[in-house]
Amino acid sequence: MQLPADFIQKYQQLLKNQAAEFLASFNNEATAGFRLNPLKVQAQYVDEDCSQPIAHISNAYYGAINGNNIDHLAGWIYSQDPSAMHVAQFAQPNPHERVLDLCAAPGGKTTQLAALMQDTGLLVANEINRSRARVLSSNVERWGLQHTLVTNNSPQELAKYFPEFFDCIVVDAPCSGEGLFRKDSEAMQYWSLEYVQKCAQRQRQILIEAVKMLRPGGRLIYSTCTFAPEEDEQNINWLTQKFNLTILPLHHYEGMDCGRPEWGDNNLELRKAVRLFPHHYQGEGHFICALQKAGDAVATSTAKMNTTKLPNLKLWQEFVDHTLVDVHFDSLIVQKNTLYNAALEFSQHHPQIVRNGLMLGEFKKNRFEPNHALVLALKPTQFQQVIELEAEQFQHFVHGEALIIDNQGYNKGWVAVSFEHKIFSWGKLVGTQLKNFYPKGLRQ
Repeated sequence: MQLPADFIQKYQQLLKNQAAEFLASFNNEATAGFRLNPLKVQAQYVDEDCSQPIAHISNAYYGAINGNNIDHLAGWIYSQDPSAMHVAQFAQPNPHERVLDLCAAPGGKTTQLAALMQDTGLLVANEINRSRARVLSSNVERWGLQHTLVTNNSPQELAKYFPEFFDCIVVDAPCSGEGLFRKDSEAMQYWSLEYVQKCAQRQRQILIEAVKMLRPGGRLIYSTCTFAPEEDEQNINWLTQKFNLTILPLHHYEGMDCGRPEWGDNNLELRKAVRLFPHHYQGEGHFICALQKAGDAVATSTAKMNTTKLPNLKLWQEFVDHTLVDVHFDSLIVQKNTLYNAALEFSQHHPQIVRNGLMLGEFKKNRFEPNHALVLALKPTQFQQVIELEAEQFQHFVHGEALIIDNQGYNKGWVAVSFEHKIFSWGKLVGTQLKNFYPKGLRQ
């Protein structure tokens, strides 16, 4: 790999006798990993090779996955860099907390945070870029999350709606991407010493807004996928000087380096941070630091909403009675004929919302049509009827085709569609025909 000359010179000066080994590591292949969805699956039931667990990460394994197989389509697995997995793991969100993933796309840390929270409480996943926010929303849907609010706002805009609101905030900040050079060679094309400085200043603006949204006693997890001291130790040192925040100790497992005080105005507290160098740890480059805001550390809880009288609710109830088992939602709202079980209720003023909790479906001409999100969020035992496909049928179905099946023993109407006992879509049985409701944007 042909690294930028300024990059080589910079880290020869910073790392001294470790520089040669560090720079040589960029010629090695990038490390791949994936996580299982504990809300849906256990390792023995997936097709992927789970023989290489990643130490100290829940439900995580080394290895590449196929994004087109049923494990992925059904939301049982998520591909993610092993180093990046430590961010949410170190955040350690508790069930029923209010948690914000401020720079959330494409959704790796969001899905991991939700899994650690057991899909309880409130998780707000924000992304400033509209197209990336849609990708984030799609991954939240595939993971089957019910208590996640996906927003599309700048940090400054979001802070207006959530002053001192969150128990835990994760800021995986946009950065110069030095730790991704092996994984994405294009990251080198826009790298420069000036770009590093620009990223550092942008990160400070994001952190200012994050602190506004953190409750007293709350935890802030800051991370980057860069090695640059300007974006890592120097920003943390600036942050603790500007705000009443203290650095929390993180456990340094084998292969993890401490933060470097000499890169951050000799602040010895920076040793509590974690650095992941590719010549020491089996993963890409990362920096992680945990901080706590001064004040009362009593955690908050998210209150349930009172469901008011809603239009067409009878149609929803008829669908539940004919299709589902033991399904109850207590935060129902209707927006433009779409029924949601909302993660959070807002007054007239609210942020730009991409997904508010679980999208249940739409009211159409005196009938209710369920949304793809609902079929991915429920357990197999919560469906009255599940149709299991054979391999050839599965290939036709994900292509968007209707199927002719032996409907003996099935009633007409909505059914969950499964392959390898992994539910991935809705279908509608009319006679011997299984109509296809697999979303067009996901078809292969």
